[in-house]
Amino acid sequence: VVNDARNDERTQQFTDSYLIPNNIYSMLDAPIYYAGEIIGVVCHEHTDDIRIWTSQDQEFAAAISNTVSLSMEVQRRKSTEQKLEHQAYHDALTGLPNRLLFMDRLDHALKHAKRSETLLAVLFLDLDNFKGINDSLGHAAGDMILISVADRLNSNLREMDTISRLGGDEFTVIVSDFNEIQHIHEIVIKLFHILQQPIAYQGKELYTTSSIGISIYPYDGNSADILLKNADAAMYKAKEAGRNNFEFYTHDMTEKAFERALMETNLRKALEQDEFFIQYQPQYNANDDSIIGLEALIRWQHPEMGIVPPAKFIPVAEHTGLIVDIDRWVMRAASKQFSAWYEQGLYPGKLSLNMATKQLERKDFVHFIINCLEDSHFKPEWLSIEITESQIMKDPEEAVRLLLELSKYGIEIAVDDFGTGYSSLTYLKRLPVNKLKIDRAFVKDIPHNDEDNAIIRAIIALSRSLNIDVIAEGVEHREQVDFLLSEGCHEIQGFYYSRPVDREGIEKLLLIHKDT
Repeated sequence: VVNDARNDERTQQFTDSYLIPNNIYSMLDAPIYYAGEIIGVVCHEHTDDIRIWTSQDQEFAAAISNTVSLSMEVQRRKSTEQKLEHQAYHDALTGLPNRLLFMDRLDHALKHAKRSETLLAVLFLDLDNFKGINDSLGHAAGDMILISVADRLNSNLREMDTISRLGGDEFTVIVSDFNEIQHIHEIVIKLFHILQQPIAYQGKELYTTSSIGISIYPYDGNSADILLKNADAAMYKAKEAGRNNFEFYTHDMTEKAFERALMETNLRKALEQDEFFIQYQPQYNANDDSIIGLEALIRWQHPEMGIVPPAKFIPVAEHTGLIVDIDRWVMRAASKQFSAWYEQGLYPGKLSLNMATKQLERKDFVHFIINCLEDSHFKPEWLSIEITESQIMKDPEEAVRLLLELSKYGIEIAVDDFGTGYSSLTYLKRLPVNKLKIDRAFVKDIPHNDEDNAIIRAIIALSRSLNIDVIAEGVEHREQVDFLLSEGCHEIQGFYYSRPVDREGIEKLLLIHKDT
């Protein structure tokens, strides 16, 4: 407390440099404490004249400094508590959640999965031969590998996924909120590639692999303890199978995952090694049995597996995005073949090509098609693009834009599998659709199923009202042809007329029709 600061020995050294320039006559300073030490002051200064600081003034100043001191002390204790809490729930070396926090988060993730009716996976990951690295290079090298593994896991999984270190070289991962087992398989394959990459240490490259066990809720358990136990058991199966491996707790899931991984690898090779070929299924005008077009169908001749059914490889191709390259290969090959037939004086009609959803997502979709036609000397009016209802409705506004652009070139647009998916008549009216393709599901039981008969009549009536053509696929019997003709559908595709055949078979058919 300094009432007359300019005549007080304690403040004399500040008179000329601080008090006089700032017109200060009296001062009242209260200390700020932090962890038992004075770290500063709250300074009250009076200008213009001398002030006698009363006991109330001093209590007020003390209250302010005590409040600041107390606030800082509370923050210090909170920080200490947070550090202690973090240490209690996290691994000291990697900073990842430990077993306690992992189990807590797994409980929460399970509750969410049950409410949202989604799948949840627990991955149990163990590094292969980690003890050998630790023993030969020392614990510093081992610690560095564990930290590197933790960093790679953190960098390559979603923020919503939980990664933990249970201890030693064991890590666990919670992957939640997904609907397909394939999603987990993709994550596991990704982790394998990442963890196989070398780790730099003191000028050397260290290599480590991992064995991973996977359990899935609700198939492999509905509690945190059971899912972790089963993932652990699956991991040991992976170790027994030769390490650097993964296993689902359910054997069937493991087999399917490996089969899909093998299928993806083989598909990539098939594109590189020209293992695909095309068969064509003719489309007929049932009024005079003339060929009006051919649908190009992809086929795969594997050097060891033989002919691989499309139902087996198309879903994998769609899931991996390889379907884009496959579709484009078909378009190039089929358009060149069609142009050759026309040059030979044969008349195959229109070329029908199925387009995958992912094609519509590509910015160069229209550009690729037009370039492909130009390169093949293929007239746009010879082409019919088949797209399903479900593909259109994924992004109807974009579908309308793209298909309108194609339609300007004279390319026919057909809606495939009509009636089997969700569609909007509003968008159907806006789309430049030239043809509806009645799905085989409605054809197979006509004319003996009244419901199918009614559906087909409705589709034909709809196409007539919209002034667009209609074609029925999957036709196998004469009575089906007669029913369709009687209802006004004369374009037919199916085994009744022809199965899909190769180039030579099509040429024979075209020559026969040319002669007749």
